[in-house]
Amino acid sequence: MTQEKIWLSSPHMGGTEQKYVQEAFATNWVAPLGPNVNNFETDIERYLNQDVYVGALSSGTAALHLGLIMLDVKPGDEVICQSMTFSASANPIAYLGATPVFIDSEYDTWNMCPVALEEAIKDRMAKGKKPKAIVPVHLYGMPAKMDEISAVAKQYEIPILEDSAEALGSAYKGQKCGTFGAIAALSFNGNKIITTSGGGAMVTHTKALKDKAVFLSTQARDNAPHYQHSEIGYNYRMSNICAGIGRGQMEVLDAHVALRRANHQFYKELFAEISDVTVLTEPSSDFYSNHWLSAILLTSFEQREALRLAFEVENIETRPLWKPMHLQPVFENSPFYGATVSESLFEKGLCLPSGSNLKAAERLRIEKVIKDFFTL
Repeated sequence: MTQEKIWLSSPHMGGTEQKYVQEAFATNWVAPLGPNVNNFETDIERYLNQDVYVGALSSGTAALHLGLIMLDVKPGDEVICQSMTFSASANPIAYLGATPVFIDSEYDTWNMCPVALEEAIKDRMAKGKKPKAIVPVHLYGMPAKMDEISAVAKQYEIPILEDSAEALGSAYKGQKCGTFGAIAALSFNGNKIITTSGGGAMVTHTKALKDKAVFLSTQARDNAPHYQHSEIGYNYRMSNICAGIGRGQMEVLDAHVALRRANHQFYKELFAEISDVTVLTEPSSDFYSNHWLSAILLTSFEQREALRLAFEVENIETRPLWKPMHLQPVFENSPFYGATVSESLFEKGLCLPSGSNLKAAERLRIEKVIKDFFTL
């Protein structure tokens, strides 16, 4: 008999989400506006605690797309993007007819390498193409080296569009991820640390930018008694129902972070005596990860695949790290700067079950696979 599947990262409801959703139905606020949307935005603003403004959208991808638009990215422009990431970080660059310039990772956080970043900027400028924006990512919730990245961005006067889709609840030097860039994107997809079933948000430092994002996300309707449009708009606003789920999820966000961090500690202790395995861990006390996903490095691609398949036999979902964007067929002609760090991470890395609803019995099943595999 097949055991129940252990998922990599499944939705975890807190219990109060239905109350807010029911209110939306009871008051007939089922459109992409309403009290839940407004209050969800306020909840996130208070949580980030950096005098920011939040616009709730249909996805994190929508936030990245609108962010690039508001940073004036146009066809023919170039945008610097972390290579080790999900495709949603890079796809909006292509939506706009711009070219992504991919940057390798560093081994401390697996995020954008500041040295390769500066090398890329210098080379693109020497070629007459100053990048219009920089898109760093906090991979699996691990904060990027934002001091170094921000210093390079400031030196060359290039704005940061911070992809914090995986990092709500993470912080760098006490500052919450999602507040470092001129604009930032959050995601509330079904597998994220909190979810609205699908959804995302844009974080800005001015009300004017937030208002612009909301305007563009509601088909850019001009202020007129009839439908009039002076700009191209998008259907990117979050619905009041989804925002109701988000309000309930915000009430358990800190608890979810604590549970994910406990999962990470479980893996650290489990692999402590296994020299073949390195667990992605904060490099210093400056970094505070929500550990959205706990990830490990093994010694080779073959060992990584063997462990993945051992989990699969036991109906336990694991997943290789993101395949770097510069290795993706769709971006094979895009520039890349760095060495082979992200490629090596992809070949040897594996994400392990990390949900905040992971049960003790499920941990025991995971532990057995690992101990059997390494014959402990």
